[in-house]
Amino acid sequence: MKIVINGIHANLRFSAAHMIPEHESCGVIHGHSYIVDVVVEGDRSGEFGFVVDFKEVKKIVRDLCKKMDHRVLIPLKNPKINFTNIEGPIEFSIGDKNYMLPNEDCMLLDLKSTSAEELSEYFATELYGSLIKINPGISSVQICVNEGIGQGAYFTKNSK
Repeated sequence: MKIVINGIHANLRFSAAHMIPEHESCGVIHGHSYIVDVVVEGDRSGEFGFVVDFKEVKKIVRDLCKKMDHRVLIPLKNPKINFTNIEGPIEFSIGDKNYMLPNEDCMLLDLKSTSAEELSEYFATELYGSLIKINPGISSVQICVNEGIGQGAYFTKNSK
């Protein structure tokens, strides 16, 4: 059995800035209004026979969105980014470009990139980890992170 949550209608969204280092057009800081769609598949369980309560899924995803909302998303594992400080103001360089941003304006992510592909994997992994504690019968979590309406990346986290 599966449940589906449409992010635009369920208000699973956030606005954030990011960059894809050295990409021709995405290499500059720019932003998106992201929308997160969710599909959860698994066995029905509990008193009500739910795969998982919609409210629980939406709360987890909204909390993840809230952490990223109105932040600059910065991947910590990108080999093209050279960090000189991540404790106070975030200081880094990409090639000959130097950046210094207030820590509270940034969301440092343990990722190689802040592409829609990487963000969808991040959301799916985080959501799966939370939901499996609620229902051990969850078999997969699929996330689509849309960079605006009509273009996004899907990632499926399976129990295998």
